[in-house]
Amino acid sequence: MDTLQIAVWFYLGAMILAANLPWMTDRVFFFFSAPGGRKAPGWRFAEWGVLYGVALALGWALENYMTGNVHGQGWQFYAITLSLFAVSAFPGFIYRHDLRKHLVRRSRVPHAASETAD
Repeated sequence: MDTLQIAVWFYLGAMILAANLPWMTDRVFFFFSAPGGRKAPGWRFAEWGVLYGVALALGWALENYMTGNVHGQGWQFYAITLSLFAVSAFPGFIYRHDLRKHLVRRSRVPHAASETAD
């Protein structure tokens, strides 16, 4: 595998990670405690937008480093990358708003059953 392929796979992994990060923590921009102890959806989407910009900047930097120039892009490129970033965020969104509740509920059932058996 050559260096360009490694850079592309690294970039794709970084984009998927960045798309899911806002839903994995209750800290605002990963450093500040959320007001009220729980991060509002507006903060999550603001972080998501900032991380989309960071992912674009990383892509621009990698393209410049690997090829020596950056190709100009039209609005279609940004519409497609934003859509792909949204689809990449789906696992984190589902984890935060649906799956986590089921996992917590499931983890409580065996504990309650074992307490009644004693």
